[in-house]
Amino acid sequence: MADTTPNDLAERLDRMESVDAIRQLASKYALAVDMRDTDAIVNLYVEDTKVSREQYGRSALKASFGRVLRGFRASVHHIGGHVIEFDDSENAHGIVYCRCEHEIDDKWVPVYLYYLDTYRRDGGRWYFKRRNPSELYGADVLERPRAGIVQWPGVGERRGSWHGHFPSWETFWNTTPNAETPLVAAEPPPEGFIDAMRRGNRRVLPMDFSFSG
Repeated sequence: MADTTPNDLAERLDRMESVDAIRQLASKYALAVDMRDTDAIVNLYVEDTKVSREQYGRSALKASFGRVLRGFRASVHHIGGHVIEFDDSENAHGIVYCRCEHEIDDKWVPVYLYYLDTYRRDGGRWYFKRRNPSELYGADVLERPRAGIVQWPGVGERRGSWHGHFPSWETFWNTTPNAETPLVAAEPPPEGFIDAMRRGNRRVLPMDFSFSG
């Protein structure tokens, strides 16, 4: 993993401004989704964003959000931790923690997830290139949530992919502690924390959107 940390003052200032702009993307997305402004949502994405194997662009993305966002009525997206790392001055990736709550008929369903994001700067402005939600749980507020399971009213249970992107989860639970002093892996470069945790694999597990009809 190459170290893409900026060196001179101009590069450092640009990096600081870029980090703030990317964090604003996540907050703007949450507001636009909760207010059902599909134009505002899709204008946060690059113009050539990939929607499916055959579909690209903001118009196709707007149609997709129009279907998904009718799977629940009111919603709130509360942004948590946001880790951002840069591949170069024009491309970045990150992880955003988020607690989402949804009104579905007579139920209120909190879901905890993170977004696996990629970002690209076009014309001096940062955009989402891709957002992929990975859920830990989902359940009506009157039910006890179970880690790894999303209980969506009218659809039934499905598995979330919260742990699926990080090999350390299974490794930790499949390893028996011993009395010897454990070895510690080499420290990754400053812009390589996520890649190190994911063991260099940026593959994305797709979310199941069957609840959207």
